[in-house]
Amino acid sequence: MPKPGDRVKISTIDEVLEGILMPNEETDTVVIKLDNGYNVGIDKKKIKKIDVIEEYKMIKVKEEKILKKNPKLPNITILHTGGTIASKVDYKTGGVVARFSPVELVAMFPELKKIANIESKLIANMWSDDLRVEHFGVIAKAVKEEYSNGAAGVIIGMGTDNIAVGAAALAFIIEKCPIPVLFVGAQRSSDRGSSDAGTNLICAASFIAKSDFAGVALCMHASSADTKCVILPACKTRKLHTSRRDAFKPVNDTAIAEVDYKTGKIMFIKKDYPKKKEDEMIIKPKMETKVGLIKISINMYPEQFEPYKKFKGVVIEGTGLGHTPGDVIDDITKVHAKIKKLLKDITEKSVVVMTSTCLFGRVGMNVYSKGRDLQALGIISGEDMLPETALVKLSWLLGNYSVKEAKELIAKNLRGEISDRTEVKEKFI
Repeated sequence: MPKPGDRVKISTIDEVLEGILMPNEETDTVVIKLDNGYNVGIDKKKIKKIDVIEEYKMIKVKEEKILKKNPKLPNITILHTGGTIASKVDYKTGGVVARFSPVELVAMFPELKKIANIESKLIANMWSDDLRVEHFGVIAKAVKEEYSNGAAGVIIGMGTDNIAVGAAALAFIIEKCPIPVLFVGAQRSSDRGSSDAGTNLICAASFIAKSDFAGVALCMHASSADTKCVILPACKTRKLHTSRRDAFKPVNDTAIAEVDYKTGKIMFIKKDYPKKKEDEMIIKPKMETKVGLIKISINMYPEQFEPYKKFKGVVIEGTGLGHTPGDVIDDITKVHAKIKKLLKDITEKSVVVMTSTCLFGRVGMNVYSKGRDLQALGIISGEDMLPETALVKLSWLLGNYSVKEAKELIAKNLRGEISDRTEVKEKFI
């Protein structure tokens, strides 16, 4: 009897198909994964015979072959934290699970060994949705340790849902970064024919080995094709699509560079960027945990703001130029007076910064009276910071500075998170 994971040959009334048998108990079809990485469903009524070509078995990787070093190549460490870049299909359940060890991850992409000496270490095996700010300090300490051990660069594999947030957090925590630290993810698991994992990893390794860039950035697909990857700024990047391989785009900024997947050639887009140098790495890993994000919408209630009275820092993702409900214009909007009172109470005890639900452009709290009223309450303009970047920045500031210093620094550009000016462009994606 064929089992999920077995390689099978299915003879139907129309054709003969070969592939890996996938679990599928919910429909009247048999699903197999073809050699090109895609799944196909076959109506059970059309199947004449299923032959097992090879039973499913786990392939073991010999670690010693991977860790052999070439003295002519730079040393790059991959720190594995989980996510789709280190995932594969579990043929017992049919779901995508994070089950690759760091050694297996490197073994899947032998091209990496021609670019650098690859070390691979496990920090965590988690989805990025489960990240908490304390994890960023753990990652930063691991980066510093690898630098102390001679790493010319570090690749951090992370789930794409919050990889841009992780990059922003590390950009603040690593106050002095003499080497490239690249966050790399994948929109599709590593054993799928359509996976972007290999391209992203290989381009990241090439960029580290061949460029003079230093600092924290992301490396992801430049387009839906497997031709180029783009190096993106840590504090100005957003995931803008749920599944496209080129889901990551710079917001109110430009990419740092492009990397050709086949040739490894690097084309810098930004001419002014931090460069590698022999120096100590300085990290400030403390993060304040009681920092929250309030997303503003219509029809809000005071109960939605009440919990933030206990927080030390609050980021508001306001509408438009940085607005919240607060005006009372009729009986229906009387509830807004309570919201405004709560905002005042929060700002008296917390550092509160305003960002916008609009990704592009910047907060302008002096344009309308509503914005000026919010500033009078003590809310600080976040300029053109992304809400999530403001969140980790505020967490980092409150973890390392006094409240007074945090209020002064939150609106100042420290890591490229705030642009001097926002250009108006017809095309902004």
